[in-house]
Amino acid sequence: MAMPETTTSPEDWWQTSIIEMEPGLIRFRGYAIEDLIGRVSFPAMIWLMTRGELPSPGAARLLEAALVAAVDHGPQAPSIAIARIAITCGVGINNAMASAINTLGDVHGGAGEQCVAFYDGIDARLDRAPTTAEALAAAVDAALADAKAAGVRHVPGFGHRFHPHDPRAPRLLSLVDAAAAEGTVSGRFAAIGRAVEDRIAAARGGRRVPMNIDGATAVIFAELGFPPPLCRGLFVLSRAVGTLAHAWEESQSGKRNKGPIPRDRLWTYTGPAPRPLPAD
Repeated sequence: MAMPETTTSPEDWWQTSIIEMEPGLIRFRGYAIEDLIGRVSFPAMIWLMTRGELPSPGAARLLEAALVAAVDHGPQAPSIAIARIAITCGVGINNAMASAINTLGDVHGGAGEQCVAFYDGIDARLDRAPTTAEALAAAVDAALADAKAAGVRHVPGFGHRFHPHDPRAPRLLSLVDAAAAEGTVSGRFAAIGRAVEDRIAAARGGRRVPMNIDGATAVIFAELGFPPPLCRGLFVLSRAVGTLAHAWEESQSGKRNKGPIPRDRLWTYTGPAPRPLPAD
């Protein structure tokens, strides 16, 4: 017996709760674009698009702080270096930005997401209930032990190869504290992040490994409820600003095919010395 044919109308092909668009009409999550323009900040728009509702002003400010903090970390950062290198190959600014963003994986760009997951694991151990300092320390110690057993050598979000003390982290944490005092966030993940730093120090005989920007932005993303991998996408949005700025600056230099440093210093050869082919 032949099955009846089913027809799918074009409007049924995609379904989205994000945008409604018809000739002369654009609405995001139900809000007309003309009402949003000039009244809603870009961080608030990011929140609306990804979460479905507009944030409170305090939450939008906290998200904005995290985005501002991570826009750039200098040409030694692979994403920034690649944006500049791509421009010297003669590609367009969008190609340079795409090349840079495609490097933001687990090694370069993934620490913030990994730290959010780590904080979430500690929070799950506490069962999201009010807790004592002793219970928090025990939960952090258990999470650190699990990470060590899994072969994790460096806890994501702590320590920095350039900065003995990352100047961005304390400022971000102070903003979280202020937001918690206002009731915008709970402050729970700020306490978890600080406890992680304390317990790492305790395990190292008092030698501290300070929280870096990934640990601090992870506190903000966790406080605001941006889970993995959405939180990594927010970092990508932030770093896209740096890739744009560096790609644009490099495009104005008038130089092509030069790389970020002189070509004769791009690598160190470690292979065999010059040698002849073996005789037949």
